[in-house]
Amino acid sequence: MLHLRLITPSDKTDDVVRLIERTVGTTHLVVLPGAARNPAGDVVMCDVAREAGDELLTGLQALGLDDSGSIAVENIDLSLSKRADEAEAEAPGEGADAVLWEHLTDATHEESTLSVTYLAFITLATMIAACGVVLDNAILIVGAMAVGPEFGPLAGICTAAVQRAPRLALRSLTALLVGFAVAMAVTVGFSLFMDAVDLFSKAQLEAERPNTGFIYAPDWFSFVVAVLAGAAGTLSLTSAKSGALVGVAISVTTVPAAANAAVAMIYTDTDQAWHSTEQLLLNLLGIILAGTLTLLLQKWLWTTTRTTTQRIRSAS
Repeated sequence: MLHLRLITPSDKTDDVVRLIERTVGTTHLVVLPGAARNPAGDVVMCDVAREAGDELLTGLQALGLDDSGSIAVENIDLSLSKRADEAEAEAPGEGADAVLWEHLTDATHEESTLSVTYLAFITLATMIAACGVVLDNAILIVGAMAVGPEFGPLAGICTAAVQRAPRLALRSLTALLVGFAVAMAVTVGFSLFMDAVDLFSKAQLEAERPNTGFIYAPDWFSFVVAVLAGAAGTLSLTSAKSGALVGVAISVTTVPAAANAAVAMIYTDTDQAWHSTEQLLLNLLGIILAGTLTLLLQKWLWTTTRTTTQRIRSAS
């Protein structure tokens, strides 16, 4: 269940209440006339089944409440109410399958912002991966994958493509490209320093690396894994089950490929640098393609489910 707290101008309160009352899956409606001070107006609260949340939010935005008032949404971790159970049963579909598009757009907007923190995480992840590729240490590679924040901008690009949000697309693409460029540039400097103190060497980079050699060996399996991970990551963002995102982060060779390319550059190993770049681009393409298609499929399935349910109810 979701809890909505709305601030409505007094002249719109009746319209808001009518919208809530006719939306299937809503309950626990509370109206507090004149309770809001900034902005001034009435406070309206209700609970809504997650699967009905997107429809209600769309209706509230159509009334202009996001401009003239306020819409706040919270997840309810526990609700002990027979009426809440009935509301969830009445709503079409399953809550875990529902997509709150406004929440997704807002979340990806935040995760795809080019900030100092984002640059710090992606740079540190790439430096850790550089140590992993030189030492042929798979544990360091997995750690770097988990630290890397690049899935945020990738999800932002997918969301922007489906929601037709050019600003989000530009913001996400900027964060992705600038982030990797800065991370690789800093990693080049880090690798030069490590080479100067005899902790990195060309011999280590070009030696047999059974644990990390896959990083600069792109093939169709790389693309297949990227597609699967992109679909899983998108599902984890859109559903109430977000625990899979860490698993997605350590499934795809993006940050390690960038790190291997950076280290290879300082030793003028063009072969490894080029193949690592191929691996990076192949994985990014696979994630974006799978994420976009997953969102489009979810949108179509949810629209079909809601339409079918409405027809059945109308017929009965």
